[in-house]
Amino acid sequence: MNRKLIRTTLADVKARREATHQRERTNDRPTDRSNGGGNPRPGLPPPRPPQPSSIQVRKRQPPPAETHAEIYYYKKQIDAHTPMVLVLQDGEEIEGTIEWYDRGALKINRRSAPNLLVLKRNIKYIYKAEDRVPGGKRQEEEELPHDIES
Repeated sequence: MNRKLIRTTLADVKARREATHQRERTNDRPTDRSNGGGNPRPGLPPPRPPQPSSIQVRKRQPPPAETHAEIYYYKKQIDAHTPMVLVLQDGEEIEGTIEWYDRGALKINRRSAPNLLVLKRNIKYIYKAEDRVPGGKRQEEEELPHDIES
């Protein structure tokens, strides 16, 4: 009978010790040392750590921070030379066409007044001048009831 002597290497011993310590940390309980060496399965090698599965579950990507909808809207209005009304934070209305824009400002061309460079942080909202009604209110605002009782 030909038997082969199996010797463990230092790396195997360290790996077993590391696996045992890791199990102890994850279970938050000491292993039973009464069976000699702390191996919960006497006579068998320690279990291997779980291998990552070949099928990876993809994490869902968060939506992009910039959708470019604002840029698309400005570009559309610039190309069409659409008369726009900018309502500023203080309630002042500026009418004109958008000539250009950047990250923080809009340049407004006006017919009967000087052109303006308006910072976006000062703009409350923007709408098309054709949506304005003679009373000075937008069509959407006129349709809403003013006295809403709870």
